[in-house]
Amino acid sequence: MIEVISSHRCIDCDICVEVCPTNVFDAVAGGHPVIARQADCQTCFLCEAHCPADALFVAPLSGAAPAGSPLTDEAVLERDERFGEYRRWLGWGHGRTPGAARDQNRVFTERLRSLHAPPGAGR
Repeated sequence: MIEVISSHRCIDCDICVEVCPTNVFDAVAGGHPVIARQADCQTCFLCEAHCPADALFVAPLSGAAPAGSPLTDEAVLERDERFGEYRRWLGWGHGRTPGAARDQNRVFTERLRSLHAPPGAGR
């Protein structure tokens, strides 16, 4: 669930407002967008994935983080490099390696194919 918009990272582009499929954010004229309807967040990570400033943190929780949780503390999230974490995993953003380039599923697929290969087919 969306937990934090970083006050010093946000560039007021309102992309999060535009990409959110459940209308969680409200744009604020002359200011940062706000999390207006947190309970409507579906934890889809679209806002974090599209944020060009890595200013959002979506906690991998289906509900709001409990009061006092480090998942809601901007300073802790900054220190632990949690802002833009999902974008890094995806490899989105300048200088990052796309996630598909790091994918290792082909290793599993190759092993599975070798187990089911017909006799004499190079096992």
